[in-house]
Amino acid sequence: MKDYIQVPATEFERPYKLTSTRESTPFLWLRVCCCCSALRPRYKRLVDNIFPEDPKDGLVKADMEKLTFYAVSAPEKLDRIGSYLAERLSRDVVRHRSGYVLIAMEALDQLLMACHSQSIKPFVESFLHMVAKLLESGEPKLQVLGTNSFVKFANIEEDTPSYHRRYDFFVSRFSAMCHSCHSDPETRTEIRIAGIRGIQGVVRKTVNDELRATIWEPQHMDKIVPSLLFNMQKTEEVDSRIGPPPSPSAADKEENPAALAENCFRELLGRATFGNMNNAVRPVFAHLDHHKLWDPNEFAAHCFKIIMYSIQAQYSHHVIQEILGHLDARKKDSPRVRAGIIQVLLEAVAIAAKGSIGPTVLEVFNTLLKHLRLSVEFEANDLQGEPVGSANLNTSTKDNDEKIVQNAIIQTIGFFGSNLPDYQRSEIMMFIMGKVPVFGTSTHTLDISQLGDLGTRRIQIMLLRSLLMVTSGYKAKTIVTALPGSFLDPLLSPSLMEDYELRQLVLEVMHNLMDRHDNRAKLRGIRIIPDVADLKIKREKICRQDASFMKKNGQQLYRHIYLGCKEEDNVQKNYELLYTSLALITIELANEEVVIDLIRLAIALQDSAIINEDSLPAFHRCGIMALVAAYLNFVSQMIAVPAFCQHVSKVIEIRTMEAPYFLPEHIFRDKCMLPKSLEKHDKNLYFLTNKIAESLGGSGYSVEKLSVPYVPQVTDEDRLSRRKSIVDTVSIQVDILPSSVPSDDVVSNTEEITFEALKKAIDTSGTEEQEKEKRRLVIEKFQKAPFEEIAAQCESKANLLHDRLAQILELTIRPPPSPSGTLTITSGHAQYQSVPVYEMKFPDLCVY
Repeated sequence: MKDYIQVPATEFERPYKLTSTRESTPFLWLRVCCCCSALRPRYKRLVDNIFPEDPKDGLVKADMEKLTFYAVSAPEKLDRIGSYLAERLSRDVVRHRSGYVLIAMEALDQLLMACHSQSIKPFVESFLHMVAKLLESGEPKLQVLGTNSFVKFANIEEDTPSYHRRYDFFVSRFSAMCHSCHSDPETRTEIRIAGIRGIQGVVRKTVNDELRATIWEPQHMDKIVPSLLFNMQKTEEVDSRIGPPPSPSAADKEENPAALAENCFRELLGRATFGNMNNAVRPVFAHLDHHKLWDPNEFAAHCFKIIMYSIQAQYSHHVIQEILGHLDARKKDSPRVRAGIIQVLLEAVAIAAKGSIGPTVLEVFNTLLKHLRLSVEFEANDLQGEPVGSANLNTSTKDNDEKIVQNAIIQTIGFFGSNLPDYQRSEIMMFIMGKVPVFGTSTHTLDISQLGDLGTRRIQIMLLRSLLMVTSGYKAKTIVTALPGSFLDPLLSPSLMEDYELRQLVLEVMHNLMDRHDNRAKLRGIRIIPDVADLKIKREKICRQDASFMKKNGQQLYRHIYLGCKEEDNVQKNYELLYTSLALITIELANEEVVIDLIRLAIALQDSAIINEDSLPAFHRCGIMALVAAYLNFVSQMIAVPAFCQHVSKVIEIRTMEAPYFLPEHIFRDKCMLPKSLEKHDKNLYFLTNKIAESLGGSGYSVEKLSVPYVPQVTDEDRLSRRKSIVDTVSIQVDILPSSVPSDDVVSNTEEITFEALKKAIDTSGTEEQEKEKRRLVIEKFQKAPFEEIAAQCESKANLLHDRLAQILELTIRPPPSPSGTLTITSGHAQYQSVPVYEMKFPDLCVY
């Protein structure tokens, strides 16, 4: 043996070709080799035989079949076969013998596919150890090879789980491969695809077994989800530079990291359950924040569309809650970031609204309204805190950004509300209406202490716009369902505010709720309609519930329309909306009694424009006259009374010739010539009550009420909206001048004494006749006026008297001092001021 090269025993594990120093004695060498190999275990000999002398020849198939048969016949030897293969593979990896590494992995794959699931358990640990060795190597080909073997292993279903097996290393390694930065683009893409496929294999292997060490733990999700999003994002950026790509085929998806990552992401989310949904979604927010992907937010919206479509429908509200929570966490970020998050919420809500939203309906609206208030507050603070003449451009940019946030919130509220069922939409309408602040009241639930007047007006407009979006498309069977008393009263309160834009929004909300047959588009724009039949207006016979609603709330609606027409800041749109309101009431809610009331209202508006007690400008007076003309033309054709139509047409014809500024087509035109006064016009230009009553009476209408002028009822809303009372005859003036008020501050209300005043005071010749006329009018009013109007006027008088008495008692009667203290309010804070007993003054009867 001394003439031959000495080989260590461990080197017999591979059939290396050795050379002899003496070619004349080969038989002795063969005898030694055969003797040593006979002493090795059979499984090692079988493993050794599958490796050829030259790795280029590939796996020895005949010997591989023998090894496979041996492994299937003796499954208890699988763990030893695996250990031995792992030992050889580790050594070959270290020595960079890639050919033998490929052969070893091919053998492992064939053994995995051939063995049954119940006998594969002992073999898995060795297999995973070999895969880990390949992934740890720095050669891309070996990393890809190990990933492919792991994917094959992941597709094998095991009957029983292995609770001790963990995949932490593979998650970390595959995630690192997804972020490969190899210098060669093709190699980099290949490594990233391998990493994505490896993550997909880990997910498939672990996600369905709840008892196994779960992949849903945050430390794993924080690696998996960003790795997938990173590859999706990179291709999104490339696609945005080169334009829209063609639809990829199945082969392209395998070669495209973004498509493969998106499929893996969808599969991961599709397997998520109730308990682990949040762990899969939260890393998405971290990735978007870290890479600043909320502005612009195209990729963020794409990600959440994938999430909403991939998860189970009953879990949609979890995602919406997470978006709302993230919006709260980023409330101090720039407006564009907040707008991006809200727009993503809109995309999520649009998908969730079609399925199950769960208990998050009010939470969504509450959070959105809170951020709407914050946005208005930020906008108001920027306007107030910016010095004059400094950074005007920057301030305007901030304002525009905040308006983007506000518009995004309103769109989200409107879209979400429009997709809710009717019963939930009614609740949301009440919820939003309860947030609208009204001056002089504390019924709203929104904190406006930091907004100021400008911010409060802004939040009122934003909330009413949100309400307008929610009510869009709402179709109630009865008007009572759409406008219950608890909603109607707070809705009409802003219609009395001194802001034309607020009044417009209130009227538009009313139109959404009243228009149940989609007639509003046909009535758009105030005009004289030659033939109403051409509009093809849809209407139904008024039901009992609607008639009852008008008996109860009709006077309230008429009052707000009457006062809305007399506002000094009205523009053309206000008159158009008021005309539409009258027309919709006629279509949807009018019976014969309501038609008479509406005509009385129109005549009262005409009289108010002629008398002009409110000192309105000429444009507003002509606008009221034009509105009355357009409505009477409409209602006369709707009820189809020929004599009434003839009278209205005649007046309109005369106006066209002599006073075109009394018609909507002229007064609302630019540079329209206005008259200097309206008192000297001919009566033929006006609609006359006696002729209307005569024409309607001949057709069977009850026209007794037409002879009673319409007078709107007075409520507390006039005080809340900071207006003067419209009933001047019912007023109690009580001046209480405490001693603490300086005499200079007292305003004298005495009438100036003149010769004419004394003459009128002495002359009493016409007093008796005036008293008789007043008495006759009162009797006639109580005989012919509707009961609701009489009751409303009496109630308004009682309310005014009660308010005055309450003011007097509040100023004159003070509670006695108490040792426990007296509640006082200083600078908006309540304080108790205690009074010692010895300083209190008691009545004589109480002292002994």
